[in-house]
Amino acid sequence: MMTVAASLTIGDRRILAAVSTGTAALSLGGSAFIVLCYLLFKELHKFSFKLVFFLALSDMFCSFFTIVGDPSNGFFCYAQDYTAHFFCVASFLWTTTIAFTLHRTVVRHKTDVEDFESVFHLYVWGTSLVTTVIRSIGSEYGRPGAWCWSEPARTGKVAHLITFYGPLWSAILYNGFTYFQVTRMLNNATRMAVGMSDQSRHFDTRAEKAVNRWGYYPLILIGSWAFGTINRLYDFINPGHKIFWLSFLDVGFAGLMGLFNSIAYGLNSSVRRAIGERINTWIPEKFRRFCPAWLRPRGQWQENELVSLVVEGQQ
Repeated sequence: MMTVAASLTIGDRRILAAVSTGTAALSLGGSAFIVLCYLLFKELHKFSFKLVFFLALSDMFCSFFTIVGDPSNGFFCYAQDYTAHFFCVASFLWTTTIAFTLHRTVVRHKTDVEDFESVFHLYVWGTSLVTTVIRSIGSEYGRPGAWCWSEPARTGKVAHLITFYGPLWSAILYNGFTYFQVTRMLNNATRMAVGMSDQSRHFDTRAEKAVNRWGYYPLILIGSWAFGTINRLYDFINPGHKIFWLSFLDVGFAGLMGLFNSIAYGLNSSVRRAIGERINTWIPEKFRRFCPAWLRPRGQWQENELVSLVVEGQQ
């Protein structure tokens, strides 16, 4: 994912390699936690969270193969290049399926989102496979270097821009447009509901929290890959010359994508409730008042999950 040319010193490369491994490890841990929660808690086995599960699964494998790649070994370098590219693109695309589901449910008031599951899998895994194969054009795998995704060939750089950053920024634009329509729809609905009843005020509070949360989703991809995009374009225009601080930001923020996704998409009220209920059964009654608020039993939980305002009643 990060191109490091010969202009960087050995010390610079070691620093970037350490940052890449460290951030990927954090993302691996966060993504694996969401995957584990989905597998352990049956109450999370609904369609809305299933999409989050596949997003976390893609992030987990993307981070894992980023860590295990070995540029000094041709086979492992070859495997890292293909698998990391495949699962990172899949991560971008799963965010678009979540945005599509949210838009279709909230804006278009459709209840058939589960019927699209097979289409989602074909779209995500099929597109990821096609872009990964095209990505191989002009690439020189197995070369010794700092990372396996380094490419001296201009054809390989063009292929990488098209097959990796193309889906990335397409997903960013689609998600941004979709969430803008969703938030506008909910804002209009909550303004109409204000003052009508206590239930409407409760809806207004939940909608406001959800809107604020959803607003961060498009920013995750932008924050994770803005420096990577700039670094890639700079390398394309000025081959053979690297800026260390730009490469540092590229490596650091790109590696944290899985962690950002796991926090924004995965750590919602449904997950916290499931964990809290399990832990609460292990804690004696007299010690429960010392527990954090989210671990204490409640008669009613405020849902703030993806499409919780509408989808929860449909599952």
